[in-house]
Amino acid sequence: MDQQCNRSRSGHLLNCIFNKNGMDQQYILKAIDAALAAGEKILSIYNDPNSDFQIEKKADNSPLTIADRAAHEVICRLLADTPYPILSEEGKSKSYEERKSWKELWIVDPLDGTKEFIKRNGEFTVNIAFVQESIPLMGVIYLPMKHILYFAMEGLGAYKLTDVTSRGDASLEELIAKAVRLPIEAEHNKYVIVASRSHSTPETEKFVEEARAIHPNIELISSGSSIKICLVAEGVADVYPRFAPTMEWDTAAGHAIARAAGMEVYRAGMDIPLSYNKEDLLNPWFIVEPKRVGHK
Repeated sequence: MDQQCNRSRSGHLLNCIFNKNGMDQQYILKAIDAALAAGEKILSIYNDPNSDFQIEKKADNSPLTIADRAAHEVICRLLADTPYPILSEEGKSKSYEERKSWKELWIVDPLDGTKEFIKRNGEFTVNIAFVQESIPLMGVIYLPMKHILYFAMEGLGAYKLTDVTSRGDASLEELIAKAVRLPIEAEHNKYVIVASRSHSTPETEKFVEEARAIHPNIELISSGSSIKICLVAEGVADVYPRFAPTMEWDTAAGHAIARAAGMEVYRAGMDIPLSYNKEDLLNPWFIVEPKRVGHK
């Protein structure tokens, strides 16, 4: 943050940060409201005793499809009065010819963690990111079953808020005051690797074995959806290697949260972070870890 922002009183600090990023702070509140409202929609279907989870997951009448569409509609409605287009899994049919001129956009996954939703283990999320010039500057991730909200913005920091189902009329400053800033400083004497609960690969197993040669005391934990990136941002895990397919909407919000917490999402084997709104929306393999020395 620049000196001018540092000298600002707390009442003006947020405006200074948002002006610097060319954004209105109402947009992060809109993203938070959209994530919370989408989470409520998802839970209404997830907890409906009439929802049949035995239906083929891609079928139009499956609880997964119904929840995905309902969450998508809520998010699009609440973000509609912002000046930015939306790229989401539900709207992935937009051509690159149309998208390539988008310098700023929302990237949304209305229901991340489809396997977790179907397994009914609660580890699914709503992901909303704001991307500027291919870089995720702002991210919101909501865990509807756990009532946990992660939100972050470049220059503002990354935060975790628990026991939240709605924002009410709370301002951004009030939300920050109630939240815990990430990463949470906590000592752990093990090197903690978080991996996908549903997408283990031989490459991940090789990564773990190579890590054992450097870190004698390793703990391997599993989680679903974008929670894995949040666990690194939070400081619960040291690294998250991903050697399996993901799409931009799977990672954009978590990437913004990781960046604001002093972490980074690097392309595997490279010092280059993931970028967004590419022609090919498929991500390369990646590693989430603390920002490397010398990397801006």
